[in-house]
Amino acid sequence: MTTVHAAAPQGAQLLAPNQIVPLLIGATVDEVERELVLQTLARCDGNRTRAARVLGLSVRTLRNKIRLYAASGIQVPAYHD
Repeated sequence: MTTVHAAAPQGAQLLAPNQIVPLLIGATVDEVERELVLQTLARCDGNRTRAARVLGLSVRTLRNKIRLYAASGIQVPAYHD
């Protein structure tokens, strides 16, 4: 099982795409999706509406995914103004 975010604390450095792809090889589709969602949220400063738009998801779908991640103990980027 491969995870890239490593429970990234606030202010953690995000990986560049050329660093992410090799780490994702061998990961499941669910793991890749989760990482894409978390990285997008981080780059959108936790803004769920903007992240949902970038990902092509409804805000409701994104919130449901976030709820599942949080229930699994995965740290989700918080919103920053």
